[in-house]
Amino acid sequence: MKIGIIGLPQVGKKTFFKALTKYPLTEKDLISDKPIKGAAEIKDGRFDKLVCMYNPKKQVRAKVEIELLPKIEKDSFSQDGIFKDIAELNAICHVVRCFHDESVYHVAGSVDPQRDIDNINSEIILHDMLFIEKRLERIEKNLKKIKDEKAVKEKELLGKLKQHLDKGLPVRMLGLENEEKAVISSYPFLTLKKMLIVLNISEKDLLNDALCRDIQKRYESCDLYLMTACAKVESEIVSLETEQERAQFLSALGIERPAIYVLTQLCIKALDLLSFFTVGHDEVRQWTVPCGSYAPQAAGAIHTDLEKGFIRAEVIKYNDLISLGSEIKVKEAGKAYLKGKDYIVEDGDLLEIRFNV
Repeated sequence: MKIGIIGLPQVGKKTFFKALTKYPLTEKDLISDKPIKGAAEIKDGRFDKLVCMYNPKKQVRAKVEIELLPKIEKDSFSQDGIFKDIAELNAICHVVRCFHDESVYHVAGSVDPQRDIDNINSEIILHDMLFIEKRLERIEKNLKKIKDEKAVKEKELLGKLKQHLDKGLPVRMLGLENEEKAVISSYPFLTLKKMLIVLNISEKDLLNDALCRDIQKRYESCDLYLMTACAKVESEIVSLETEQERAQFLSALGIERPAIYVLTQLCIKALDLLSFFTVGHDEVRQWTVPCGSYAPQAAGAIHTDLEKGFIRAEVIKYNDLISLGSEIKVKEAGKAYLKGKDYIVEDGDLLEIRFNV
């Protein structure tokens, strides 16, 4: 599962990518027309509290794959390469410039986040519409030769999608049935992917959420995640060497935590993942699995042998552990549960897998 960062030139994409992944971008990377691959640790306050509680010898955060796509120029969409890169992603993170700085040019000549969001969304919608038109032409041509019930149903579905896209709405909002999703599962519909928009603001606007509220209201019908962050500030936070320095820096700015913490959590949501934990004095580790995963699938994320030999899972809810203070007290309160293969893992679960291979 991977999320890709897209955006116009000079909007802060590389800065966010470096802050997320700690990837040392080289001159070769900067001129490359290929996606740059990295991984970001998920910043989760629950993990931090579990580490404090267990004081383990080893601590391992979950990670999410991040790709930095080439900058989007005026002719990028006509060349089709950007669409192929986006099609390989599971979700999209669009970085939008909101800061004003005369020393940093804007490809459109002025700073207008609403315009930039609309332009990118329109190009992505147009891509899907063109694909549908080509596919419909092929289906209609084949139907003239031979009647095919499967093709007739696909034609009806594509007509339904086209009507939706004509309204300027992404396919992900349509609420398709599982059977319909199966029909289009191999098609490169970009608007089917979850979208996360990061508004790159100036430092002076860090405590001003008016812009975020206005844009959120405008796009609330588009089923996307939206947040504000200052790439310059995030870069400075990452460069600080100690937690104490970072805490003092955040305090001076009047903010509780780096925006990167929020961004990694939204990446998880956009990828439709949830977190669970395995804990002990040897190791505290965070894992991610797709939402709706059953206990054996979660066991398989830890090790394939655990899924093959799965017997049951002992489940403790994170909030129960924190409120009661220890595993012993959770068990005394009767809040440690044994679950079988049909248990659907919930976000924040602490799991201990019982298995036999």
